Amino acid sequence: MALALRDDQRHTYGEYLAWPEEARYELIDGIAYAMGPAPLRQHQRVVLEIARQIAAAVDGGPCEVNVAPFDVRLPRGNEGDDLIDTVVQPDIVVVCDRSKLDDRGCRGAPDWLVEVLSPSSAGHDQVRKLFLYERHGVLEYWLVHPADQVVTVYRLENGSYGRPLVQELLGTLSSSACHHVEIDWDIIVRGLR
Repeated sequence: MALALRDDQRHTYGEYLAWPEEARYELIDGIAYAMGPAPLRQHQRVVLEIARQIAAAVDGGPCEVNVAPFDVRLPRGNEGDDLIDTVVQPDIVVVCDRSKLDDRGCRGAPDWLVEVLSPSSAGHDQVRKLFLYERHGVLEYWLVHPADQVVTVYRLENGSYGRPLVQELLGTLSSSACHHVEIDWDIIVRGLR
């Protein structure tokens, strides 16, 4: 299912900030995509547990974890925030360069992004955002498929993601962007039952 467009115009982050808070959008290359309704409870349980495990592992270190809604602004160059035409709200955002963080979220590529797939946004996350994150240099991008109990992991090597790692939600999986973080899938799967 494709996400609805706000309209057929191109927008900037400056405009985005003026929109009503109850209507959530992501901007990709100036196109405003409407965020779907609130995710299912199962989705939120998976997001919460992954974020909890990451937060426990990075506590006291340079990395910070945030969950949606959290704006990630991806500028094309040195343009001011108001002129940025790409802002996304991944489910989980891990940033290890704290100079990229401010009161509005993150400006620049995070180190690691996690999306827990929902039927309403799966195509958007697996196609449009995949190419976007690769282009902007996100080191690691995980797509968690709760219904299929599979995770797809893209890791940036020589400027591209290449072939992904696909793994069942069994045992543990370590992040290459945050070497000291290991996700325990058994805990997450138990929470899905």
